[in-house]
Amino acid sequence: MDITEFQAIYIMWLRQMKRFIRSRGRLIGTIVQPLFFLVILGSGLRSAVMPGMVGDDYLAFLAPGIIAMAILFSSMFTGISVLWDKQFGFLQEVLVAPVSRFSIIIGRTLGGATIALIQGFIILFIAFGLGVPIAGISGLLLTIVFMVLSAFTAVGFGLVIASKMENFQGFQLIMNLIIMPLLFLSSAFFPIATNPDMPSIVSQLSFFNPLFFMVDGIRGSLTGLNNVLDPLVNLVIVIGICIFMLGLGSYLFSKYEA
Repeated sequence: MDITEFQAIYIMWLRQMKRFIRSRGRLIGTIVQPLFFLVILGSGLRSAVMPGMVGDDYLAFLAPGIIAMAILFSSMFTGISVLWDKQFGFLQEVLVAPVSRFSIIIGRTLGGATIALIQGFIILFIAFGLGVPIAGISGLLLTIVFMVLSAFTAVGFGLVIASKMENFQGFQLIMNLIIMPLLFLSSAFFPIATNPDMPSIVSQLSFFNPLFFMVDGIRGSLTGLNNVLDPLVNLVIVIGICIFMLGLGSYLFSKYEA
């Protein structure tokens, strides 16, 4: 890979960052919603929601799910940016440039993942301020690894959907149709797999949900509480999901005709 390819990667990454910095409404919106869930639900329901199943502190149970949700929602904007560039012709200009599409994909992916991680870390720091316990330094480092993998996975998923869509309305409908069930089946807000009151089919479906392993991995590594699987088991699964989604997203994006 020559210097031109690295410059293309940097330019695509920088463009994503500048669009993020200049869009204050996007920044506020993607932080306020997770913050609402974290503060209102976490603080208001910590003593009322299933104390026997999530321990004594609902906020410690909820925080990992909200971190994953913030990363997921932010990463989805990568797909929206692809559709935006399609509609206004920028994508066509980029694809006919004398650089490989692989470099363009890397730049976009890095930009989307960086923005998602920034917002994920903001929620993480707020959770610390609200008193969410930390399992240890090693657990915190593993949490960061899960956040990085989750960001890249979500960006890859956004590229998959955007590569097959042509308008914003369809993209938003499809994303809501897919994301909301995944989110509620991920144990982000309440336990699914270990809940005896949950129908068995729902509990089984949670293990086919990629977001479940991300949330469970963050929860097990960050707080060491209420996780279903060992964090290292979740890590192996999430790595596999990340590689698959990035590969599929890159392939479909590379097949787009300028």
